[in-house]
Amino acid sequence: MTGARPILVVDDDQVIRSALTEQLQVDGEFLVLEAATLAEAREKMKGPDARCDAILLDVSLPDGDGRDFCVELRKEGLRMPVIMLTGSDDEADIVRGLDAGANDYVAKPFRIAELLARLRAQLRLFENSEDAVFSIGPYTFRPSAKLLLEPVKNRRIRLTEKETAILKFLYRAGTRPVPRQVLLNEVWGYNAAVTTHTLETHIYRLRQKIEPDPAHASLLVTEGGGYRLNPEVLA
Repeated sequence: MTGARPILVVDDDQVIRSALTEQLQVDGEFLVLEAATLAEAREKMKGPDARCDAILLDVSLPDGDGRDFCVELRKEGLRMPVIMLTGSDDEADIVRGLDAGANDYVAKPFRIAELLARLRAQLRLFENSEDAVFSIGPYTFRPSAKLLLEPVKNRRIRLTEKETAILKFLYRAGTRPVPRQVLLNEVWGYNAAVTTHTLETHIYRLRQKIEPDPAHASLLVTEGGGYRLNPEVLA
C-alpha cells in the first residue's frame, strides 16, 4: 500500500483517462488505476490485495454499460464511492445511474476542480459510513463499529474511539510515518492539556490488542519520530 489512495478510472477515451490521471496524481494524494473497458476494470479489481478506494466510471464503454457494472459491484457487496461520467445531463439518465448504485453523476465536459471536490466529498462520506471497511494486515477494520475482525482466528477486537481514530488516520497516511504531534492534533485536537505521553499510552494499548508480539511491533511501527502502519504484515 502506498500513501496515495488508489482510484480506478474507467473510460474508453484515452485523452480523458490521461487528463484525469495527471490531475489526480499531481499532489500524490491519489494513485490512478486505468481501464478502457469493463473487462479491464474487473481485472484491476481482482486478487486478495486489490484495493480501490473509489471509481470514476464512464457510462458508455465498448463492452457494456457502466451502470450495469455499478449494479454488479453493489451485488458483490463492494460499497466504495462510484462517480458516473457521462456525455448526457438528461435527468432520466442521471436517475438511472443513481438507481444503479452510483454515489454521484458528473456530465462531460467536466471541470477537474469540481470533480476532485466531489471525489473528496464522497470519500469523506464513505469513511464515516456503516459501509466503510479497510484491510490492515490480517484484520478487517470497521471504523463505524470500532471493530477489528481477524477471520483466520475468528477473533473480534473492540476499539476505543481514540484507537479507532488513530488507525483511521494512519491508514489514510499509507506507508508514510505520521509525526507524533500531527497525530496528536488530529485525534485530540489542539488541546494544550494533552501531551504526546497520552498518545504513546494509546499506542501501547493498541499494540497490546493487535500485535502478535507487542514488544516487537511489526504492524504499528515507530518510525521517523512518529508512527506508521505496515498493512502488508500477516500476523
